[in-house]
Amino acid sequence: MSNTKQLLQQLDTMVSEGRNPNTMRLDTLSNHELLACINSEDQKVAGAVRDAIPSIAEALKFALESLQTGGRLIYIGAGTSGRLGVLDAVECRPTFSVPDDLVIGIIAGGESALTNAVEGAEDNSEQGKNDLTDIGLSSKDTLVGIAASGRTPYVIGALNYANSIGCNTVSVVCNPNSPMLSLAKTGICAHVGPECLSGSTRMKSGTAQKLILNMLSTAVMVKLGKVYENLMVDVNATNEKLHARAIRIVMQATQCEMDDAKLALEKANNSAKLAILMLLTGQEASQASKLLEGQNGHLRQALNQSNDS
Repeated sequence: MSNTKQLLQQLDTMVSEGRNPNTMRLDTLSNHELLACINSEDQKVAGAVRDAIPSIAEALKFALESLQTGGRLIYIGAGTSGRLGVLDAVECRPTFSVPDDLVIGIIAGGESALTNAVEGAEDNSEQGKNDLTDIGLSSKDTLVGIAASGRTPYVIGALNYANSIGCNTVSVVCNPNSPMLSLAKTGICAHVGPECLSGSTRMKSGTAQKLILNMLSTAVMVKLGKVYENLMVDVNATNEKLHARAIRIVMQATQCEMDDAKLALEKANNSAKLAILMLLTGQEASQASKLLEGQNGHLRQALNQSNDS
């Protein structure tokens, strides 16, 4: 059987490649009707992700285990899926002040594939392995393979290699019964159904993948102590807007005035978390820093410890 015929048969079995009966007259709709139709389909995404929460929770357990034992969280994918992984990884750095290499996004075809289509990159399973060896993948890491189809050779090659060295592996797909679901230790399927525009998986499938990656990275950072209440207390104040945000976070957490927040941040070397601890306990920076370090950076635990002593 030719490769083309085989691929056509595979596409016929994929929900994400099917024709949506609700959008068969897409090209006849008015502007308002067209947008309402797309929005109606988009509303199905959150429910599909909700149904996948038990699997996402398993992935969270893997990721947390990796990051607590010196490993990394690594996303890998092709096309839209790869770009979403890179986006989520990059945004962890300023949001949670984590090292550049703690959460990593890899896309088939390399950096140029972020803005340009790299033909054939997703079909190279060996390159999936090579891209992981290039970053020194280890058994401590958690690898998340992302592909709406659940059959992308590049990602399958990466997952196979990760499994062979004992990594925690996770797959994020949008097609039930796809190969990647059973290949990973934990398979996450957001069953969003056929796209509004047939086969355009940058739409509902891409939205579902973004939601899942946001949930995974945010939840793991919460568990690592990067959040107090619902505040980004480890935000990296690298520009004027983020510095203002850090001041506001300190004010919100302590109910202090702006001048007090600014002074505490100066004494805390712009660490919102440390400034909050200083203001709420009355401790100097050095004493509060030791207390925070003793609780592995968990602000709530440090506050509890201070109250108990």
